[in-house]
Amino acid sequence: MTIEIREARGDDGQAIAALISDLGHIMTADGVRDRINSDLTGGPQLVATDGGRVVGLCGLHIMTVIHRPRPVGRITILEVAEQLRGQGVGRALVAEAERRLREAGCGMIELTSNERLVDAHRFYLRLGFDHTSKRFAKLL
Repeated sequence: MTIEIREARGDDGQAIAALISDLGHIMTADGVRDRINSDLTGGPQLVATDGGRVVGLCGLHIMTVIHRPRPVGRITILEVAEQLRGQGVGRALVAEAERRLREAGCGMIELTSNERLVDAHRFYLRLGFDHTSKRFAKLL
């Protein structure tokens, strides 16, 4: 396995939509392509490839907030194809995310994770993330 990390392209839409569906979100390939080709995401969307096949996704967003002296980088989604989990793909995506967010001047990186994803929480803690808050959401 040779993992490469690059920015997502429109022609990755189908593979990215499949990864997103693994998390229980419904997104069409066209919807993914539209977002990749727009400024709606607030930062680069990274994919991990193995032999040219998309096997992981890490979405980034950069925010300027009033209560922090430097921008905050957020991992908005992190997903690795189930058959490749535990093989360093997620770690490589997060390392590239950290590098890019640091270069963009971010002073902090944050992420949210569904409470049911206990294995993911252990993964984030192993990578040096701290459990610092709870997230509350309301659909509009």
